[in-house]
Amino acid sequence: MNSDLELALELADAADAFTLPRFVAQDFTLGWKDDRSEVTEADRGCEALLAERVLAARPEHGFFGEEHGLQGDHGSRWRWIVDPIDGTSGFVRGIPVWGSLIALMLDDDPQVAVISAPALGRRWWASRGGGAFATSDSGDGGAARRVHVSDVADLADAQVSVTFSSGWDAIGKTGALAGLVQDARRARGFGDFWQHCLVAEGALDVAVDAIGLGLYDVVAPQLIVEEAGGLFCDPFAGTDTPRSAISANPALHAAVLARLGL
Repeated sequence: MNSDLELALELADAADAFTLPRFVAQDFTLGWKDDRSEVTEADRGCEALLAERVLAARPEHGFFGEEHGLQGDHGSRWRWIVDPIDGTSGFVRGIPVWGSLIALMLDDDPQVAVISAPALGRRWWASRGGGAFATSDSGDGGAARRVHVSDVADLADAQVSVTFSSGWDAIGKTGALAGLVQDARRARGFGDFWQHCLVAEGALDVAVDAIGLGLYDVVAPQLIVEEAGGLFCDPFAGTDTPRSAISANPALHAAVLARLGL
């Protein structure tokens, strides 16, 4: 295990220790950002904690988080990308589908990624060229296992997760998403990071995210899906449409993009 991945896993431990007690106690004040998304002092405090630890351990690196922006060496080719609580809307309602997303990029290429979802008892991680792994505290004693995407090749046999959002309405694709859902074997809306991690595990075959994501929403899931043998893309890269993400196994990815007209 390389030292950057070791650090990322240590950061995930610190994030879990900070966020999980607050989720259980629900002892935070809820606020709202300009885009009407939720934020709490747990988000801000967790990010500040992680930034302090990263910049102490890697002072030559940059650090970019959802809540406080860019810190550290602004010119560094190495940059940590962190979402302290992905799924804050669930966090504040007592829904356990939330997690800390921690990634390290070299230029534009993710090198290390950890996603930790302590309320689910799950964690996923990957390093470039080193494969993707997961742990669960349900029945396996927390043992790490390597994960790989499925080999389902027909949408009619596929399990799909779709996150409908106003962004899909704005570009006139909600009907195409609904058609994708109807033609799949089974469709659910797991949302946020979890749907992409389930693609990496082979439990889902396709995940279509909302439109309007931040860089911190996608870097860690991207590397985990890719190292699990899957494909992960922002179908709107290079356009004026805000960021999204579609992940799938290689047999289905292009077909899904074609079905959506992307």
